[in-house]
Amino acid sequence: MTMPTLHTSRLVLRPFVRSDAAAVQRLAGAREVASTTLMIPHPYEDGMAETWIDGQAAAWESGEVLSLAIATEPDGLVGAIGLRITRQHQRAELGYWIGVPYWNRGYATEAASAVVAYGFTELGLHRVVGRHFPRNPASGRVLTKVGMTHEGTSREHVVRWGVFEDLECYGILESEWLASRTAASGPEPGAG
Repeated sequence: MTMPTLHTSRLVLRPFVRSDAAAVQRLAGAREVASTTLMIPHPYEDGMAETWIDGQAAAWESGEVLSLAIATEPDGLVGAIGLRITRQHQRAELGYWIGVPYWNRGYATEAASAVVAYGFTELGLHRVVGRHFPRNPASGRVLTKVGMTHEGTSREHVVRWGVFEDLECYGILESEWLASRTAASGPEPGAG
């Protein structure tokens, strides 16, 4: 299956290309971005972005990971979003980051809405989850805006930069996502 390209009103979510490497290193490598994620290294050294980009096609082909660049027409690459897929249980974990110059523009919510929809409609997922550090409440707002419910806190669940960190856990089922779409569109004309 070919890696998708998704379009929203302001964004293009597309596969990463080698020419994105410098922007990935600069944006993801910012301490403010790296500190809010579990997987982004800091410092983000030369060659790391190219290696990561080169592995994305194989990760998609294996059915394990979908990683897409978040891009805008005027700015180019502004972030990344993806799903870490567990086929056996028909679920995926949503992850994303936005470069600091592009914070507070609603890009994460817009991209997350599109990727969650893709997960349910095209990948046949039953459940999508998201997690964030409590010190990053903006990420929790994104997860809530895409319809996820706060399901609890995993206390001191991970170690980031030598410190045990809690994770706030959210989730949405396909049935909940479908119901929210129906409610948002209102009743069919003549229904009732």
